[in-house]
Amino acid sequence: MEMASSGAMSNRTIKTEDFWIASDTPGIELMVRNKRLSSSENFSAERTILMVHGATFPLESLFDVELDGFSFLDFMASHGYDVYAVNVRGYGGSTRPPEMEQPADHHPPLVRTETGVQDFGTAVDFILKRNNLSNINVFGMSWGGTVAGAYTSRNNDRVNKLVLVAPQWVSSKPIPLDPGGQIGSYRLVPIEAMKTRWLNAAPEDKRTDLLPEGWFEKWADATIASDPSSQTHTPPSIRATNGPIQDVREYWTLGKKLYEPKELSVPVLLVHAEWDIDVPIDSAKALFSGITGAPYKSWVEIGEGTHMVMLEKNRLQVFHAVLQFLDQEYIPAR
Repeated sequence: MEMASSGAMSNRTIKTEDFWIASDTPGIELMVRNKRLSSSENFSAERTILMVHGATFPLESLFDVELDGFSFLDFMASHGYDVYAVNVRGYGGSTRPPEMEQPADHHPPLVRTETGVQDFGTAVDFILKRNNLSNINVFGMSWGGTVAGAYTSRNNDRVNKLVLVAPQWVSSKPIPLDPGGQIGSYRLVPIEAMKTRWLNAAPEDKRTDLLPEGWFEKWADATIASDPSSQTHTPPSIRATNGPIQDVREYWTLGKKLYEPKELSVPVLLVHAEWDIDVPIDSAKALFSGITGAPYKSWVEIGEGTHMVMLEKNRLQVFHAVLQFLDQEYIPAR
């Protein structure tokens, strides 16, 4: 099943297609969004990328909200990339497990990281087959960094380059994603309340201009629209699975890794923002220093940004860092 629409950026028409692909679980379909220039049909592995979201917000909310007239997916497509993004089950346009239609305290935490890795792999396979490729670039943000990183560590032959933005990693400090106490299969995330949490990560005197006027409202509308049940809650809230939080408790805060960074043997870019309290800089440094098997790796630190830097005033710094890394042809010195 697919839908197509088109929009414009810099007078270049971008084609959008949404696909629903079968997962490894009967009845669960994964939404994969594709954006590319309508004038281009064939793309190399180097010009193809798959993205995966974090533990709370789906691709529609993180990667495809039009701010200043274009989204991150639009930006990459306008620069000649065949851009895909996948929603893991339970998020955005993908099927929600039936347990999510029941009270959260009736079931244990849903969609552990291993399930995310499996869903991501299903999307990779779909793209490789559809485009007749042997590998592609992959991108993960936050929890998606764990998903993309773990997948790559086991499937380096299917990955050209790996991009990690604010990637989840081992932390000696409490991780804000975990609210503490008992957790059920999923949680409700009130969208309006998110603004205070978001801005509070920045110094008090820097909060007023972190989000240009109207940006939060556009993001909030897209986020609420991504969950059909959002309007049945007061205030409007989306559902997010709690499997990633269970993994925080069983792995990250106990100093246990979900994958070995030394097993990454492809080029890696890590992007981190100055005010990211969800992934403190010491945590990001630990991950970066552990990437010892890559042919090369790069670190980009974005000033005046939080964990949500891809949706803030300095988002173009992230976009250009990713673009430059993927555009780069690397030839080792001899």
